[in-house]
Amino acid sequence: MTTLELPALYVDNVVTHFALSRPLLINRDPGPEETGVLLESAVALEIVDPGEDGIDLASVRVWVDGALAFDGSATPAFQSGFDGVRAELTATVDTLRVVLDPATPFDSQAEVVVRVVATVVGGAAALDESYVFVAEDRTPPRVVAAQAVGPTQLRVGFDEPVRVVDFAGFVFRALEAPAMRVSAVDAVADRSVVTVVLDTELSPDVLYEVVVSGVEDTRGNAVEPTGATAEFVGYRPPRPATRAFDLWSMLPRHNRRSDATGDLRRFIGCLQEPLDLLLTEVDRFTDIFDLERAGEEFLDLILADLGNPFPFELEAIDKRRLASVLVEMYRQKGTVPGIQNAIRFFLDIDITAVTSFSGTTLVLGESALDVNWVLGPSDSFARFAFDVEVDRALSEVERRQIRAIVNYLKPAQTHFVDLVEPAPPPDYDHWELGISELAESTDLH
Repeated sequence: MTTLELPALYVDNVVTHFALSRPLLINRDPGPEETGVLLESAVALEIVDPGEDGIDLASVRVWVDGALAFDGSATPAFQSGFDGVRAELTATVDTLRVVLDPATPFDSQAEVVVRVVATVVGGAAALDESYVFVAEDRTPPRVVAAQAVGPTQLRVGFDEPVRVVDFAGFVFRALEAPAMRVSAVDAVADRSVVTVVLDTELSPDVLYEVVVSGVEDTRGNAVEPTGATAEFVGYRPPRPATRAFDLWSMLPRHNRRSDATGDLRRFIGCLQEPLDLLLTEVDRFTDIFDLERAGEEFLDLILADLGNPFPFELEAIDKRRLASVLVEMYRQKGTVPGIQNAIRFFLDIDITAVTSFSGTTLVLGESALDVNWVLGPSDSFARFAFDVEVDRALSEVERRQIRAIVNYLKPAQTHFVDLVEPAPPPDYDHWELGISELAESTDLH
């Protein structure tokens, strides 16, 4: 076989394949199952006979997508359409290298099938093998449809996953009048759907057209004008079925009959649109009081209206939960279960006990000055004092929050004395051979 000399070669991994037949098809470029192959790529392959016979050139045939590209028995061997300047045939004793140069680039995302047929000299062994590679994606994305899903929100669907390059590439044009002029202020892609946010409300039931230019697919192919437009109808907010608030029908009949040019009707239509939007906002007013549907900007107001006494920074979901249980917390104020439930709600910490405070007082004949002299509380203080015990060590923030919760929820006449945490494990001075001494530096544990 031909010896190939390289200036340097690093081999990370070697996988051995045992061939049970010959000749062999090797060094295919593009390779089998390869994807993203350039459309203008040449097709190269080698046919090798590991035996002693060699390759019979006249028996070699190569088809590309069903078209005969190489015929070793013909003159010339390279067939029309595959005989470009890169076409090359190299034959040695046991190896035949064929390079095909397609005159026509492959189609975008095409699955190209290459079939190779060959025999060794004498016909003792034959090869008939096919493999497939996939051409790169150069197909631009196309707009499939557009739909208004809110007064200032539009969804545009594409035929493949895309990404937004420039939200200003969404241009809108009203196809009917009267209509509001709108423009995009933001656009976010989610696979093949782009959600566009508009600067103002769409005119309800008016036909619009969107022209897209600021979008490309994951391969960098930009949308083209031929597939960049879609029509949609302006969003009509839901309204009660029995509502009849039509300004035109409210006008006196003689005014409507005298409107020969239609200018009055168009003018009233301009007034009807903001009126409908205003009524929609009135319809949505009840959502503000719904804890599940209220916007985040209203959650703090809801808690303030309920008299929220806890100055904690909470996420939106936690604010909704707090608003739903705050009245019940008020009802449990001044009780041990109320303190336990509130701490569990905010910090997910269980209170192991709320114990009455008992001060250590002087014992006549036993207490000694500067040794165990502790000035205990008065009887009235000890009667209304208590400690709170937890089952784990706390951070400084957790200690501060627990104290704030307990001080608010405890009965007014009581005194919160101490927050009791588990003591840290003892730090033993382990015995070291050759250093520790019995009865001096030895701790039994």
